[in-house]
Amino acid sequence: MTARIDHTTTSGTFSLDGQTFEVDNNAWVFGDDQECVVIDVPHDAEAIRALVGNRAVKAVLATHAHDDHVRAAVALADAVHAPLLLHPDDRVLWDLVHPDRAPDGELADGQLVVVGDAELEILHTPGHAPGAVCFYSPQRGVVFTGDTLFAGGPGATGRSYSDFSVLVASIRDRLLPLPDATTVHTGHGESTTIGAVRPQFDEWVARGY
Repeated sequence: MTARIDHTTTSGTFSLDGQTFEVDNNAWVFGDDQECVVIDVPHDAEAIRALVGNRAVKAVLATHAHDDHVRAAVALADAVHAPLLLHPDDRVLWDLVHPDRAPDGELADGQLVVVGDAELEILHTPGHAPGAVCFYSPQRGVVFTGDTLFAGGPGATGRSYSDFSVLVASIRDRLLPLPDATTVHTGHGESTTIGAVRPQFDEWVARGY
């Protein structure tokens, strides 16, 4: 059965470095009618659980551990009895949000998460956060980029644990080589394609976006 993608947007806050902002976050559920994975659990575990329905959740996956992407992750993982998986380089950010609960497992570059008849390949894309990852499904022609890449440019790098030059290298080396038709589902805002963002890349770099 072909994997499908379900989506919702939830609203809340993002806090880091002593500042707090109102944000809207995308959350994604990838799977078939029997099983799925959840990609990011921002602010409302129940809204995302409604997307899951009666399916078995193989894992709750975090693109990175900023609080607006994982605040409700523990509540959802406990409710659906699924492991929480995070790249270990983002543990420093995770511990700011959930100091009393460690992730259940680690994500590694090149790792494959099998869901139904599809796979998600883990692409380590540091820069916005040290352990930021993207999830690429060649079968569906889609990549979930979290805050690494948006329709309008790279993710933000003006806060602790971020680095613009590292982010640029991640996008250039890990995402731009994907086929132009690959749909980019982001952590905030509208989706785009690799082909749509490719011509803008040099301009972003030149102006230090």
